[in-house]
Amino acid sequence: MEFLNDILPIALRGSLLLLVLAVGLDATVQEAAYVLKRPNVLLRSMLAIAVIVPAFAALVVAALPLDRAVKIGIVLMAVSPLPPFMPGKDIRLGGRRRYVYGLLVAVSMLAVILVPATVTILSRVFGEAVSIGPGPVLRLMLVSLLIPLAVGMLIHRVVPQAAERASPIVNKIATVLLLIAVLPVFFGVLPMMLHLIGTGTVVSIAVVVVGSLVTGHLLGGPEPQDRAALAIACTTRHPGVALLIAQANFAEPEIKAVILLFVIVGVLVGLPYQVWYKRHKVALQ
Repeated sequence: MEFLNDILPIALRGSLLLLVLAVGLDATVQEAAYVLKRPNVLLRSMLAIAVIVPAFAALVVAALPLDRAVKIGIVLMAVSPLPPFMPGKDIRLGGRRRYVYGLLVAVSMLAVILVPATVTILSRVFGEAVSIGPGPVLRLMLVSLLIPLAVGMLIHRVVPQAAERASPIVNKIATVLLLIAVLPVFFGVLPMMLHLIGTGTVVSIAVVVVGSLVTGHLLGGPEPQDRAALAIACTTRHPGVALLIAQANFAEPEIKAVILLFVIVGVLVGLPYQVWYKRHKVALQ
């Protein structure tokens, strides 16, 4: 068991690093900077991801009679920026590469400011002594997002064809590592997750996810592909950031179960939207 405790964090970090490296191998500098160079697009995207989604989640948990750990877990996921495996999903859905990659870079860079600020505001609203400094968030974003993305883009610039061929291979290796890291944790908190079913937790998470989808779709701009990309980005949060904040501020093990349950419910609730969008996209062509 001690061996697993040592190896699982390494597998998780390695998986996230390789997932972003695969993105970088397939991206150009122009694509990565697309959102940052367009203030209107950047403002809409950040408003959806970093303001409206956390505020809506806070309103939902405040209005419902949920356990304290459930409220904390849901809000922590709502204040955590998008995960590195979002781009592949969005591009397969038909999103524009430059917007998808640019959104990942913009949120990753601004998360260092946005996450601590949002946590501070919501902690005061709920009366909880919660804090997370920019240092831990910066380290997480550098190691899991910005550095591997930059390395991948540098390789793509030097040997573009080889980088594009290597990208799907690196992505498959990352997926295997992710399963190795997540499955033991999942089964470890599975009893707590099952206990949460029927307590209103799943419904509350689903309401937050639907609200996030609507927010992203409405603020995604005139391009249908961008609306779908932002909708998915608003629903797929970074469990690593949420766990980082939880570990620094709370002792309840149920919070970890809520965070993982949020990931699962988010995927399931988002599927009908993806099916609808694919059919809608075909109808427009």
